[in-house]
Amino acid sequence: MDNILQITDTFIEENTLFPELISELKQSFSNNEVLVPLRHHHDFPNPEVNSDSTLLLMPAWKPSDIAGVKIVTVSPENSRYHLPAIQGTYIYFDALKGTIKAIMEAKALTVKRTAAASALASSFLSRKDSNSLLMIGTGALSINLIKAHAAVRPIETVYIWGRQFKKAQAIASQLKNETFAVHPIPTLEEKISEVDIISCATLSKTPLVLGKYLKPGQHIDLVGAYKPDMREADDDTIKKASVFIDTYQGGLKESGDIFIPLQSGVLKEKDIKADLFELCSNQKSGRKNIEEITLFKSVGHSLEDLTAATYYYNKFKNE
Repeated sequence: MDNILQITDTFIEENTLFPELISELKQSFSNNEVLVPLRHHHDFPNPEVNSDSTLLLMPAWKPSDIAGVKIVTVSPENSRYHLPAIQGTYIYFDALKGTIKAIMEAKALTVKRTAAASALASSFLSRKDSNSLLMIGTGALSINLIKAHAAVRPIETVYIWGRQFKKAQAIASQLKNETFAVHPIPTLEEKISEVDIISCATLSKTPLVLGKYLKPGQHIDLVGAYKPDMREADDDTIKKASVFIDTYQGGLKESGDIFIPLQSGVLKEKDIKADLFELCSNQKSGRKNIEEITLFKSVGHSLEDLTAATYYYNKFKNE
């Protein structure tokens, strides 16, 4: 058996160039050669902690070439063991022979590919002269979303809002050496109407992006709220915006930002303008004019994992 490479979160953190990763994702969505079945979702009991855990299996393969599966466990009681609730691994295969080429830690891989997918969408949907960004949320994704968006647009000013102002301050401090200015803000309302791009990555069940504050020409990037009962934008936002999603397969039913307006009739499936496959292959166009408000909803896709895994595998091999 060939040597199985072990690729860590640290390697992934230190070897990501967002323009490269965004370009790789664009190529993969354009080519549409990766096959992705529905992900497996299994809940199983853990009587010792009186709580269920969840096992998620997310496979993808490019026939006669490469394959991969992301294995994620969600253990809500892990805090008692001083461990994160979410643990993940990515196994990267030779699709023809079935041999394992690499095992990767999945946390950084997922964060990087998610941020890159949002920036890829922004390259079609935000105004080309967009130079200001509001980041809503202070989790692991926030720094990466800021850097990824800055890789496709001439961002000069970034505002960060989180429920805990100290976390927003900490992120601003981590980004102090970037080419753009970063300002933590105590309230959303003070900047949400001014910025060109709004990126939101939270676990909110109630909308944070309210349509009444939006201005013509903005782009809204919704990355959090991954369950049907969660949402980051209200009905007014959906009504005002041209709506795009990463994939129809997951985007229509996995997140409340799309699922709830579809159920209530505020949004109809035919109103959704395009997904990333259609945008990247030029089957459909993105932003139509400078006044349009655009909205992109991301729930993630295993094609992104396989593309990112290939990117990091090649980086590791070429070191």
